[in-house]
This record gives sequence, C-alpha cells and structure tokens, in this order.
Amino acid sequence: MGCLWGGTPSPLLGGRGGVPRGLHASPRAAPSGSAAVSEGPVRCSTGEPVGAGWRRHRPAASAPSKGPSLPLPARRRRLQPPSGSGSSLGKMPKLQGFEFWRNTLRGAHYVVAPMVDQSELAWRLLSRRHGAQLCYTPMLHAQVFVRDANYRKENLYCDVCPEDRPLIVQFCANDPEVFVQAALLAQDYCDAIDLNLGCPQMIAKRGHYGAFLQEEWALLQKMILLAHEKLSVPITCKIRVFPEIDKTVKYAQLLEKAGCQLLTVHGRTKEQKGPLAGVASWEHIKAVRKAVSIPVFANGNIQYLSDVEECMQKTEVHGVMSAEGNLHNPALFEGRNPVVWEMTEEYLEIVHQYPCPLSYVRAHLFKLWHHTLQVYQQLREELAKAKSLEGIADVNRDLKLRCQEEIANQKEGEKPKGGLPFFHWICQPYVRPGPKEMCKENGTSGSEGGMRGKRALEDDDGNSDILSKNKQKKKLRNPNKRFDPSLKPKYAKCDHCGNPKGNKCVFNLCRGCCKKRAFKETADCPGHGLLFKTKYEKSLLWKSGQTEMQKIERTQKGEVEETAGLKESIDTVL
Repeated sequence: MGCLWGGTPSPLLGGRGGVPRGLHASPRAAPSGSAAVSEGPVRCSTGEPVGAGWRRHRPAASAPSKGPSLPLPARRRRLQPPSGSGSSLGKMPKLQGFEFWRNTLRGAHYVVAPMVDQSELAWRLLSRRHGAQLCYTPMLHAQVFVRDANYRKENLYCDVCPEDRPLIVQFCANDPEVFVQAALLAQDYCDAIDLNLGCPQMIAKRGHYGAFLQEEWALLQKMILLAHEKLSVPITCKIRVFPEIDKTVKYAQLLEKAGCQLLTVHGRTKEQKGPLAGVASWEHIKAVRKAVSIPVFANGNIQYLSDVEECMQKTEVHGVMSAEGNLHNPALFEGRNPVVWEMTEEYLEIVHQYPCPLSYVRAHLFKLWHHTLQVYQQLREELAKAKSLEGIADVNRDLKLRCQEEIANQKEGEKPKGGLPFFHWICQPYVRPGPKEMCKENGTSGSEGGMRGKRALEDDDGNSDILSKNKQKKKLRNPNKRFDPSLKPKYAKCDHCGNPKGNKCVFNLCRGCCKKRAFKETADCPGHGLLFKTKYEKSLLWKSGQTEMQKIERTQKGEVEETAGLKESIDTVL
C-alpha cells in the first residue's frame, strides 16, 4: 500500500508526498551504462502513480548492475540525476490546462462529482472499479480544515489509497488566505484543488460560499490568483451558470484568466434545486467550452452512459461529471445496470476495508434501493434501525431473497410497474418530480401547493393524515402528539436578542444576555442561577476573615516569643 517515496512531505525535499520538485521533466538520452529517465509517472510499490509528470530514474535494461541492491531507505535517498548527465536539481514547472488534464488526470472523461458525506473513499473506490476515471472528495470547509487537525485526519489524511488517484480535493471558502492555507495542507494528498462555486443549498447561503459567491468576481479573482501562485498543484473550479449565456461566458473567462486550469460547469442556475431542478442547459456549457482555452467538464442531465456520450458530442467538453446518476447506479460509466444487492455487497466489502461513518453507508443504500424500498416498506424501517455493518448486510440479504422470490414468480412478458424503465431491483436513475407532480401527489392544486410550500402539511388542527415523515415518526412514538401551531406555548422575547426570556429573570433577558449584564454590573439573577454579587461579597468576606486570622496568628506568635524570652531571662538570673 505504501509508496516508494513515503506518504509524508519531507522538509528537505519540499515536494508532494515526499517527491522532490527538483527532478527534471524533460527527457534526455542516457549514455550507455548510465541510468535512463523513464517517460512514465513515478509509481508506488503497488504500481500506482504518485503524481503525473514525475520522472523516476531506473537502471537501463541493458546496463549491468553496479553492486548489490540497496535497502529501501537507501533507495529513497537516491534522488539525484543520473551520473554523467550534467544536470542539477531545478524546480519542476506546474502542469497547466490541457497538459494537466492529459498527464496528471490521464485524460479523464468519466468523473464522479464531489458530494457531501457521499463521495467518501469507499464509494470512490467502488465507482473507480466500475468505470470512473477521476473522483473528487466531498466538499470540505476550508476554515474548519485549517483549524481542526481531527477534521483533516478524518476527511483526507486517513483516506490515502494508491488506487484512489487521480483525485481532486474540493473546498468551500470565501477568504483568500484561509482557502490557500487549507489548500497548502491538502496539496500533498491530491492532484489538484477545486474551489466550490456551485453549491446552491441554504447552508451555503448562510455561510456565504458556493454558488452565492458567483456575483463577487473581484473576490473570486483574488482567491484563484493567490492559490495559483502559492500552490504546487493546479487550481480548478466548479460553477453554476447564470440565466444569461453571455454573463456565464464572461464569468468563465474571468476564472480562467485568474489561474483556473480546469472548469466544471453545472448547467443549472443556483435557483434550480430540489423540485425546481429542471433540465440542465447544455447550451450554456457549450458556449463556455468554446470561449475558454482550458479543459471543461459538463455536469447535469446524466442518467445513463448514452447521456454521457450525447453530452460530449453536443457540448464538445472533455469530460462529464455525474452525481445523482452515480449514486443510483455506480456502474453508470460502464453502461451496466446491475442488481442492487450486487452493488451493495461489493460496497460493504470495501467499507470493511476502508471504514466510514454508518450514516454514509445508510444514505448510499437509501439511494441504491430507492425503487425497491417503495415496494418493501418494511425494509426501509429495518435499514434505518440497523446499528452496524452486519445489521445492514442482514437487511441486504433479506432484500435479495425477497427480490429473487419475486423474480421466480414473475410471469413471462411482465413489464416493470410504476413507469420504470427496469424492474425495481435493478440499479436505475431516480427522476425527481417537479412542483406540479408533487402537488398532484399531495392532492393539492398548483396555486394551493404554491401557498402551502413544497408539500402539503397537516391541517391547522394537527389532525390531518398528511404529515411529513419526521412528524409521522413522532406520532408513532407518541400517539397523543399534536402538531397544532396554536397549541405551542408562547414565550416572551428577550429585550436584547429576541430569544425567549427567562420568566423569573430580574433583567427580562434570556440567559445569555442576562449572564453578560450580571457579570458587567456584578449583580445577581436568582431566576437564571447567576450569583456574581453574592460570590463577590463572599470573596471579600473571606479575604477579611483571612486578614483577621493573620492578625491573631501574629499576636499569638508575639506572645509566645515574649514568654520564651522571659523564661530565658529567668534562667540566666538563676
């Protein structure tokens, strides 16, 4: 598993993964009997490349061996150029643009997208076994990555595997310095660093990152330019489009000019998400592809291998990225649709070797089994309650037996139900219904659905059978549970922050604001159990008591000394 050069950067070598930056990349003709410079990348002991573009000096096939072979530590030190070449160690140029895509990324066409809590090492390895040529890590928070060593260890440092290359690490960030600091900590474990400019979720809006930075061109230019200057690996970006094609093209050109070496374009706007996702615009992607001189990946509308081929033909992009399609069918890039339990068994085997949180495994199986769980609802509950990999494997065996029994009882010529292209036990895409379909499913009209939100909720009296899944679970645990908003207790608000205030607070504040004020004024609030004044007075009393005790001790000591002196005088006279 370990690389020949070791996995930890050396302060003396200064290169990625302990490989020196000084090795020349240009090939030279080696004289007879000297070392030859190979044209391939440096490889680990398992045969996997450490990083594209590196050159390794090996003895020429025709040259006789000069002495006994060196042990491994000595081999690691043999990093100087071949004797007689007359070259010296110099800084290797960073690969850019198409050279980076062809050499480092090996001309990857099939790409697994960065997915929070979903594109972990085990899933990446499964996808690579079934046709994926390039993978991204889950999106990592740059600020947390910089300050938290455990976060770095859990999300990247412990996920090093020779099979998992080429690999791009993605960060979300809104500060140039923090982004570069995080990237410097990660660059030795990947082939490129990606800046997330495509996340449309509400958490990205609150954190001010992802697609919500797409209007701040000056900031983005500064971030990419600084990263391009400081990093030893290329910087890439993943973006969403604007409604206007012209603005999208200018946006892409700005990123390229700042130093972006590869651009992934998701053909949806930041407003197109959830039930409003709609169809991705390949026209936007094609316009960007023609306007920039760096490799472009397309993202959106990918459900089958035929979609990949059609997208590459229509947009002329260099690669296609899949997220949802990959989650529902990891063999998408192979053009296969295997049975769901086959993929599950293979995935669980990889998880045993490269563990990840059980929540990740459960989330993957909910995606893989989506259509089957519509038929066997009981298995959904069993999967949700499973507490170990063995428990999940048991659920998978149960699912397999039920499906095989259904296949055995299947009538000749029977077609899939529910409008599915395949039977439910086969890996296939899930098409998220649009707003109108969701309104029909919930039994509401379009206008009513618009007023009520994404789905029909319970009636105001809380007695409706149409409850969210979360509320249905609460109802199962407590049948007397009511969800009537009018039954919720009303709380008086804090005068400062608007949070519920303490009913017995002497300042009419919430506990947080009360604590600050009581500390500042050295006051008490019995309602919140804050006794700053009482404790201060006790400390003063204790200090005064200590002073009195010291006086008494000094007095007693003086009396003892006086008595001792008098006794000595009497003894002298006698």
